[in-house]
Amino acid sequence: MSLPRRVRTTGLVAAVLLLGILGSDVAGLPGCVGGCKTATASAAAELAPAAPTPPVLGVAPANGAAELSPLTRVTAAVLDGTLTNVTLQDDYGNAVAGAISPDGRLWQPTEPLKYGRSYTMQVASRGTSGIPLARTTSFATATPNNVTAVYLETPGGLPIHEDRRYGIGTIIAARFDAPIADKAAAERQLVVRTNPPMQGSWYWLDDATAHWRPEKYYAPGTTVTVAANIFGVRLGDGLYGQENEKATLRIGAAHISIADDITKTVNVFDNGKLVRSMPTSMGRGGTETIAGRTFSFWTPPGVYTVIDKADVVTMDSSTYGLPVSSSMGYKLKIPHATRISTDGIYLHQLNETVWAQGNTNTSHGCLNLNGENAAWFFRFSQPGDVVEVRHTGGPSLQPWQNGDWTVPWDKWLEGSALTPKP
Repeated sequence: MSLPRRVRTTGLVAAVLLLGILGSDVAGLPGCVGGCKTATASAAAELAPAAPTPPVLGVAPANGAAELSPLTRVTAAVLDGTLTNVTLQDDYGNAVAGAISPDGRLWQPTEPLKYGRSYTMQVASRGTSGIPLARTTSFATATPNNVTAVYLETPGGLPIHEDRRYGIGTIIAARFDAPIADKAAAERQLVVRTNPPMQGSWYWLDDATAHWRPEKYYAPGTTVTVAANIFGVRLGDGLYGQENEKATLRIGAAHISIADDITKTVNVFDNGKLVRSMPTSMGRGGTETIAGRTFSFWTPPGVYTVIDKADVVTMDSSTYGLPVSSSMGYKLKIPHATRISTDGIYLHQLNETVWAQGNTNTSHGCLNLNGENAAWFFRFSQPGDVVEVRHTGGPSLQPWQNGDWTVPWDKWLEGSALTPKP
């Protein structure tokens, strides 16, 4: 009665028997020699439960890393498990806030690191099989030799305000409070976006100041956003960015004024329509050496923009080295003054030269207007409005004087630190 015993044979033994038969067929050997032992072990391993394994845990930066930028990516990540607790603390005992992702597999800080700090990160995790795993890592951020702030302004040094309108020729200035050795690194962090999109570029006036403008004047209604993302960025010679800055402005109506020395008239256009013609008296021309210095009395030809304006300005020639006591010196309170250059050229009221306005140049360089026209232009103008001066003599307007638009576009592009140099 052996048949019932064969029916009750277990699956494992049956598998062994089957493997033995196949082994015999393949190897061509009688019986179950060698191959049966190997097959039996393999089948047993497949049926045995898997041994518990810990999770795979990774952290960054690497333990012992030093001189890191505060922008360095800090993470704790786990595979085959979840994070149960993560702390990041600096050497002063200050905790850095952070968050674990919804799936429990990734932790990142939610606030930036600081310069010159040592940090310790402690990470605890648990694998899907229940085995815990913890790691501790330490790293340090760089201690800069110096840091620099950046100010986003108009060329005259005034901050940009989101709640006011600017002219179609508005220039954006990024002014650093320290010389920048690596201008390319700095310029990569100066990001300008316009809506609608326009091509534009930065131009370095000096080691600490860069100006941005588009190739052509803005269209009215354009929105311009500039961001200086310099925090944590090395700008050369141990200098790092101190903090980020951002500004937004909106372009208003298209105001263009053309001052022509042939007619000695300022024609003002509003969105392409001539709205006012104003007789003027501009710089008398020539140069003169006074108190050992040579002064020019031309109104430089070129494209200016309105910088700012004041109800009353005290104009004092001694501020640019011309003694008030000299024959050409002056100190006057001038009403309705609209400034268009960084070295003190205004469109302003001067009733004493009304007789000359429209026929004779008498000023030190400013554009004199009568009271009615000066007051009207004062009310009409907005920062960034274009003022073109044509057909005057003397040297042309320079970028440092607020003559950015006088620079041809191909030359403007050469002023970028990111433009390949021959």
